Amino acid sequence: MPAILPPQRHLFDIPADLAYFNCATNAPQLNTARAALEAGARSKSHPWNRTADDFFADAETIRALAADIFGGDADGYAILPAASYGLSTAARAIEPQLQAGDVIVLIAEEFPSNVLPWRRVAAERGAVLRTVPTPADSNWTKAILAAIDDSVKVVSISTCHWTNGAAIDVQAIADVCHSAGMMLVVDATQSLGAVNFALADIKPDFLISAGYKWLLCPYGFGLMHVSEAWRQARPLEEGWLSRSGAENFANLVNYSDIYAPGARRFDVGEVCTPTLLPGAIATLQQLGAWGIDTIAASLAAINERIARHLKALGFGIPPADQRSPNMFGAQLPKGVTTNLVAALKAENVHIAQRGTALRFAPHLHVTEADLTRLFSALDRSL
Repeated sequence: MPAILPPQRHLFDIPADLAYFNCATNAPQLNTARAALEAGARSKSHPWNRTADDFFADAETIRALAADIFGGDADGYAILPAASYGLSTAARAIEPQLQAGDVIVLIAEEFPSNVLPWRRVAAERGAVLRTVPTPADSNWTKAILAAIDDSVKVVSISTCHWTNGAAIDVQAIADVCHSAGMMLVVDATQSLGAVNFALADIKPDFLISAGYKWLLCPYGFGLMHVSEAWRQARPLEEGWLSRSGAENFANLVNYSDIYAPGARRFDVGEVCTPTLLPGAIATLQQLGAWGIDTIAASLAAINERIARHLKALGFGIPPADQRSPNMFGAQLPKGVTTNLVAALKAENVHIAQRGTALRFAPHLHVTEADLTRLFSALDRSL
């Protein structure tokens, strides 16, 4: 069993009297990341110190860190500004492979970034979107598998449902997709960095994650791993940094038609930014030091305590095997009409509501005092 970490509050800048359980919306930044970002911002004041190598070094460091932490090869990682960029990239790459009548499977109440690109593709190629309805028994895996038949060409899913943390067995779905030659796109924004993703076993065509949630990274940073089968596909943009020979600035007027190797062609154009990537490097280094399995076990232990308290108060809690370790949704007890998000905020306790679920999403900054504050505020509000 992975170790359970003690609270890591000292690594964050969070007031002692504030309890924050809303990392699925926006995670707090590490102090080391803030310092790296501040140093990066200062470096822009002295551009004469910047060398040609500086346009590439941070991005390559991130690729290596991502491969060490999440698996896959460093060449397979592209650096993104947002999950929507990665999902749009995947949709553009896959679009030429689709014909009229081909089915793209999505899940109900999915985040728009994993719907809107496929709506465009479906409209332009005559493909059909098949939306898996919310299962009454909360078993998304079974519902998704039931929606897959011979007409399906693409399955684009999340690692858990963003509204309530409902678990999805991506491995089981990947096994079906691979056996039938279907394409698999995975949005891991609500788990990558907090829950292990078996990249070598699942083998998605595209794995995408925004950075500002469970990766603890700055806004404007995200990651995408691209399988080898797609590394020759058309990118979303034609950036000069993603071309062979880009490090030779004097020769940039001799335009190269050859892309840099691996998934670098899918990088966002300003991948060289010194005011963003250093913060991501500092954060990824800390994630690696903690270990993803240790993070997951530690967050699961916190959430289990919260779930037990909520259940005693009459909240509807999904079974443990249907919850993601890092976040979960709870249904209000019957007859309760209190705006609990507002009531808890008034007591310096921060949660979120998505759909009909109150969403609890802690991180390693949570202390015993935070849990006491949460439980007391819930008891008083009800």
